[in-house]
Amino acid sequence: EVQLVESGGGLVQAGGSLRLSCAASGFSFDEWSIGWFRQAPGKEREGVSCVSSADGAVNYADYVKGRFSMSSDNAKRTVYLQMNKVKPEDTAVYYCAAVRATLATMDAAWYDYWGLGTQVTVSS
Repeated sequence: EVQLVESGGGLVQAGGSLRLSCAASGFSFDEWSIGWFRQAPGKEREGVSCVSSADGAVNYADYVKGRFSMSSDNAKRTVYLQMNKVKPEDTAVYYCAAVRATLATMDAAWYDYWGLGTQVTVSS
């Protein structure tokens, strides 16, 4: 059974840092691609970053590029999202998602499995 469990969310001041974790089970990182998404109140879910299992390439949305960094620890079966220089507009529930495909995209519809999310609140 595929499971994704996010953690690490919380309250942080603008300009600060936070690291989110996504613990994965039930699938191989070699064949599955993973993405981070977020959803703010009243807004649609949007892509943050994603990693393709084909080549390990990581892509970032323009609004987090240069501030967020996605990485993975295959031995721990965990994917991370390091969030630096956070802004109030980064406030959202953050989700990780997985799909059995070698290519990752920023399209939420591409992914088949989702975690329950972790809340990130950035105060100004």
